Amino acid sequence: MSRLTRRQFISVMLSASGALLVGVRSSSAAIEPKVPMDLLGEPLTSLGAFVRIERNNRIVIGARGCEIGQGVITSLPMLIAEELDADWTRVRVEQLPYGYEIGPDGPTNRYGAQGAGGSTSIPDGWKDLRQAGATARWLLVEAAAQHWQLPHERLETDAGHVVHPDGTRLPYAELVERAAAILPPTEPVALKKPEQFRIIGKPAKTVDARAIVTGRAVFGIDCYLGGALTAVMLRCPHLDGSVESVDDSETRKIAGVRDVFLIDGPVPGSPLETNLAAGVAVVADNTWAALKGRSALKVVWKPGPWTQESSTSLETQALEALKGEGTVVRRDGDMAAARKAAKRTLEAKYHVPFLAHATMEPPHALVTVEPDRALLIGSLQSPGGASRLIANLTGLAREKIEIRMTRAGGGFGRRLTNDYVAEAVMIAKKAGKPIKLLWTRDDDLRHDFYRPYGVHQLAATLDRKNQLTGFSHLCAATSKVYRVPRDDQESPPGTACLEADDFPAALLPNLDKRFFSLQSGMPRGYWRAPLHTFHAFAVQSFIDEIAHETGQDAVQLRLKLLGAARELDYSGHGGPKFDTGRLAAVLNRCAEAIEWKRKRNDGRGIGIACHFTFGGYTAHAFEVSVDGRDLHIHRAICVVDVGRVVNPLGVDAMMVGGTIDGLSTALNLAITVKDGQVQQSSFGDYAIGRMAQMPHEVEVIIMDSEKEPVGAGEMGIPSVAPALTNAIFAATTVRVRKLPILPELNRLL
Repeated sequence: MSRLTRRQFISVMLSASGALLVGVRSSSAAIEPKVPMDLLGEPLTSLGAFVRIERNNRIVIGARGCEIGQGVITSLPMLIAEELDADWTRVRVEQLPYGYEIGPDGPTNRYGAQGAGGSTSIPDGWKDLRQAGATARWLLVEAAAQHWQLPHERLETDAGHVVHPDGTRLPYAELVERAAAILPPTEPVALKKPEQFRIIGKPAKTVDARAIVTGRAVFGIDCYLGGALTAVMLRCPHLDGSVESVDDSETRKIAGVRDVFLIDGPVPGSPLETNLAAGVAVVADNTWAALKGRSALKVVWKPGPWTQESSTSLETQALEALKGEGTVVRRDGDMAAARKAAKRTLEAKYHVPFLAHATMEPPHALVTVEPDRALLIGSLQSPGGASRLIANLTGLAREKIEIRMTRAGGGFGRRLTNDYVAEAVMIAKKAGKPIKLLWTRDDDLRHDFYRPYGVHQLAATLDRKNQLTGFSHLCAATSKVYRVPRDDQESPPGTACLEADDFPAALLPNLDKRFFSLQSGMPRGYWRAPLHTFHAFAVQSFIDEIAHETGQDAVQLRLKLLGAARELDYSGHGGPKFDTGRLAAVLNRCAEAIEWKRKRNDGRGIGIACHFTFGGYTAHAFEVSVDGRDLHIHRAICVVDVGRVVNPLGVDAMMVGGTIDGLSTALNLAITVKDGQVQQSSFGDYAIGRMAQMPHEVEVIIMDSEKEPVGAGEMGIPSVAPALTNAIFAATTVRVRKLPILPELNRLL
């Protein structure tokens, strides 16, 4: 039985409509939960608790997480429904708002963790959400025990009913009022054993799938408020530039344009805690008028301090930096001595570009700021960060700030920063009206928190028997730790670029990992599985190179390095342990599925790679051919171990989506810089993968596991690029060491 923390105490109350409300909150919070009218039978949007049992025995479960396409609107309520013994076909799910409130002991969140990042939603909810369901079930059983005058232990539950020993069934709805009058247990309720699961582990369709495919799903960009004006911004194209002058006379003549404002940017070099760039905001009655007004602006920009920055200069800087000493990330044994003693040393450099997030739904925010309250409606990943930001900009207490979360058209880390929310608040304060701020695709690509750029220099030392004796990984990159909020300034410079304990750390006697920070004005942020997509390409490609150069089987070399199944210390996100046996298992299963040992004589090549990401283990394999300049992906295999699976259908979807995203990114995508300006502005020059470039099917294999579950949103992408380039080498003998693949492959062929 797990013991709850103070922030995981279960609260219970009865609504006016007879609904039993069960939620997670501070153990000492004596305040009553806020119950929106929706819980009382009125058609409003927000819910105020996790569980609502209605008089018709229908169960409504609140989804606390930010739904950005990763499926938590389905999987998190499944945890509650499992312990509640609900009939999943009779469950309706509602998105919960952000739950900040003030209790006797200070700030708390009545729903627990609500952000979406780092694939943490499932592990965060595994115990406390199940406990919410289990407590509700306990209360209902106790109510039935009192009704029948039987011991609690003699009763069972099934599909929304309490079951008498003689088979008589009482629906939960008939027990609600009595259950709400019972004090909840002082100790956590025993949770089900895995063999008792009826919902967890069973495929469940996305709860709002019908709404999505019929166009009824509400995304943040779809939301409106009465009297709200539309705002767009023309932002400075120069990194850390500013507005020198603006002529808005033609803009103000356009019908529907209400006002034009200057919005200051952050001071160069200061933390990026609010908006990202200086610019001019146009406020209008509708989107068309706002965009037309923006086009009519005549702005003279003042370039910032980065006018000499370019992709070419960054590469030169990186190659020069790698000649230095750098910052030690990890050092085992004596790599210098290993080099001297080596019979052979292999070296290679790998280049990875800046990447934009390019979510299908661009940033936006719908904001109302009043003297005593504020409201934000939008697609978010960090509602807590948005709450703090709005409080800082308005001076309002956070409990006076309401945040309604909607389904998001993608996140991938972009919405972990709330710069677009800051812009909307700034404009709303100046306009004195509710504001709906919209970004265009051009805005989105030119003003992002990009995945870092870097060059990886790897070296391996081998003895006379071609056995690896040492491994060196030097990384020169635009550090993620750049103008970060003050709370994050203690992060090591290699954060999101080079991890101390990542493969092959602790697997070789000599290891040298060093980081070299590059100077750049490009804003940097977290991009889907940030660290791992950044460096797995280099490491897993280099392992393949070592195998080829030494005449070894690439799968066997990896297995030899992993060695006997054991747990190694892992200090990064996803730790505290890395299990070599679990990574070896997904690798072996992937090799088996792609028929690794079968000889090919049809011009096709196969490649494989594996990686440990945020507690999960994934391997990819591809079978490809190259016809002239056309790359064809004939087969795509993804094998994953994310511990005990809550929703297999959801994990399968995440692996397919991650694989396709990984292929699209690896093949085509790069953000480049020239004269201190981002060059890409649309999908014309930031070309998301086309259907013709993708495999007909991604074959997903989910490994059975009894381990604690981890998330799945980011596990399906890091091993894609190296598996693909390894397959290309097998088919063509051309080694791609620079991303994106297609332009580099065409250059080398």
